[in-house]
Amino acid sequence: MSPDQIRTQLKGMGYSDDVISQLAGGAGGDSTAPLSEDVFAAVKALGIMDSTAVDSLRTPFVMRKQSRVLADSALLDALGLALQNDSVRTAIQRLLSSPAARRVGLDSGFALFGRDVFDRKTTQFDPAVNGPLPPDYRIGFGDQFTLILTGDVERTEELVVTRDGWVVLRDAGQIPASNLTFEQLRATLADRLGRVYSGVRTGSTRFSVLPTRVGTNQVFVLGDVRMPNAYQISRLGTVLTALYSAGGPNDNGDARSIDVKRSNKVIATMDLYDYLLAGSSVSDVRLENGDIVFVRPSGPRVRVSGAVVRPAVYELKSGESLADAIRMAGGFRPEADRRRVQIERIVAPPNRTEAGSDKEVIDITSPLLATGFGPTTQKLESGDVVHVFTVAARVSNRIEVQGNVWTPSPIAFLPGMRLSDALGRAGGLKPDSYLEVVQISRLEADSTRHLVRVGLKLDGTPADNIALTPNDIVRVFSLTEYRTQRTVTIGGAVKHGGNIPFQEGMTMRDLVMLAGGLDESALLTEAEVARLPESRANGVTATTVRVALDSSYLFERGLDGKYIGPPGLSVPPGRTAEVLLKPYDAVAILRQPDFEYQRTVSISGRVKYAGRYALKTKTDRLSDLVERAGGLAPDAYPAGISFIRMRDSVGRVGVDLPRVLRDRKDIDNLLLVDRDSIFIPPYNAIVMVRGEVNSPAAAVAYVEGAGIDFYIRSAGGGSNKADGGRAYVLQPNGKVMTKHRNFFGVLSNPRPEAGSVVQVPQKDPNYRRDLGAVAQAVMNSLTALATLVILIKQLK
Repeated sequence: MSPDQIRTQLKGMGYSDDVISQLAGGAGGDSTAPLSEDVFAAVKALGIMDSTAVDSLRTPFVMRKQSRVLADSALLDALGLALQNDSVRTAIQRLLSSPAARRVGLDSGFALFGRDVFDRKTTQFDPAVNGPLPPDYRIGFGDQFTLILTGDVERTEELVVTRDGWVVLRDAGQIPASNLTFEQLRATLADRLGRVYSGVRTGSTRFSVLPTRVGTNQVFVLGDVRMPNAYQISRLGTVLTALYSAGGPNDNGDARSIDVKRSNKVIATMDLYDYLLAGSSVSDVRLENGDIVFVRPSGPRVRVSGAVVRPAVYELKSGESLADAIRMAGGFRPEADRRRVQIERIVAPPNRTEAGSDKEVIDITSPLLATGFGPTTQKLESGDVVHVFTVAARVSNRIEVQGNVWTPSPIAFLPGMRLSDALGRAGGLKPDSYLEVVQISRLEADSTRHLVRVGLKLDGTPADNIALTPNDIVRVFSLTEYRTQRTVTIGGAVKHGGNIPFQEGMTMRDLVMLAGGLDESALLTEAEVARLPESRANGVTATTVRVALDSSYLFERGLDGKYIGPPGLSVPPGRTAEVLLKPYDAVAILRQPDFEYQRTVSISGRVKYAGRYALKTKTDRLSDLVERAGGLAPDAYPAGISFIRMRDSVGRVGVDLPRVLRDRKDIDNLLLVDRDSIFIPPYNAIVMVRGEVNSPAAAVAYVEGAGIDFYIRSAGGGSNKADGGRAYVLQPNGKVMTKHRNFFGVLSNPRPEAGSVVQVPQKDPNYRRDLGAVAQAVMNSLTALATLVILIKQLK
């Protein structure tokens, strides 16, 4: 079937895009997603493979998908964790199965040896089907060959072994092929072709036969395996191929004696340990159609833990001893303590005479342990736990030199070693070493430590060159570690002010350089230095002194040596005396009075020279800017001015520009500040009405002198939600005008200017309820007052 046919058929069956993508490729799904049961079901539905073949395909994926019992379950049981405590057990399982836990060896022998070989994600034991066939390979159903004729006859032909065991030649008819070796098939073809083509006999026609596909056998893997079933494997497949298809022996299966049965007879017995430990495949026989691979229940097992190469649970054959178990575990690791090996054994039931006597410990000591092969005669029993201990971590023949030496490190102890020897082997003392005392921490027999102090001479040699003992710790101190880190501070008109570490001989010029130099606003006539006082009486915290500066503090100069900063800087001539600083001095570089960079404002719209202008003085006002911009254009609308103040995020400011232009002393003639923005629009004869009116966002033609009510009526009047009493006007110059009552109670009616916006707000839904509550409170108060008056009259 073509990929398109597969996609069409699966789509009609209702399979998802992911399943179709995994089988037929293409877009629309995740072709890299893990195979699911739907994929295998789709293969069956297509009819391109039978059930046995699908099961053979499914087994490795199902095996990996299953949450198999953790190999460390024995450890969990040993820890006494109840199965009911799922959260604790799951957390420990996750820890034990992590790569980090494997690296540090938390699982010391609880994993069953060899089972992880069958957990691989790829088929490790598939035979090579593209190479030459082995000499003993027997041809069978499904094998395919390519016949190539050259010379007098030029052609190729595909030969497929039929179910009856024949191959069919175009000109030579049927030829028996079943159960022949490859060489026998070649001889048979030579004979049959020689009858048809005389050139084959004379050599003018040559032929060759190439195997192009190997058929499959159906074999059965039974017993204690993870996935017992019938499997289709390559005709080149062996016992290992079949075991891998079935997931290998399960936790109860015997890996030491696996039977291969053919016609109800055991033809071979395989020991997986030969393959895993020695790489021997002598017993890994090639399987034939109908063979049975049978795994019986496990025999005796022992656990080898501790300092061996492969801690694990191993299966034993009859007669195998402790030496064999250690050999299977890869032998001792370098840190193994070979003076003894301990066996933890379950006591036989008749010998369990007392409570708590279910287990016993056997210590094995033998000169052979030191060779790495271990004792050869000690027999093991099922359930034994072999513990191989590590040597003590403590190192007894060394001392350690720490602190202010050139190469602090552990040093091998030599008999007769003295303090000077240890200091010399550590590279000697550094120049800033504290000579008053060297501390020696000495380990006593009771595992406590005793401190010994030794002084040093000026040349660094010990005043008392005492003898050292193993495990002494020599500590040399440094003057630097006792020295307080003192600082000085600089602030004001410098580029990078703050705390700077103090150094002896530091001057104020040095401090200014470390602070990145002076800012362009710095005052060069004097600076202030605040110093810790000699006396803190009367709450004095600092004494201040003014010191002179000069032009040499200006480090930024041009090629001609002249200062290239802002003009107007007064620099004293000559070079003043250096100011020597003391620890914790605080230097303040003063700023020039009234120093600041140009302040700019912008004016745009209907003026003669729109643009950005720098203010001349700090007293420049709005009228001055309009005048510098050439005045207003003929179509300018000064009443619609938009004045924006960026400083302090003020925003738009309402200004009456026509009044300012008539009178420069008007209050709206504002002082300008940096980044002010002015826009003069053209005349706009429209008034916008927004909010709760029957025609919202209405544009009404401006009528000179008309009040706010006129424009509300022109927009269809207020809606049933309108609060006409709180209507207001946003005048084009930014000012807001509202309705209000004057001293005589007369309600004012603001007059919108051209370009203004009339806003009609919505009624407050709580307003009436609030009035009702106020009225009720007033009535309650009046009632209470009347009651009080009546009581007073009665008392009289």
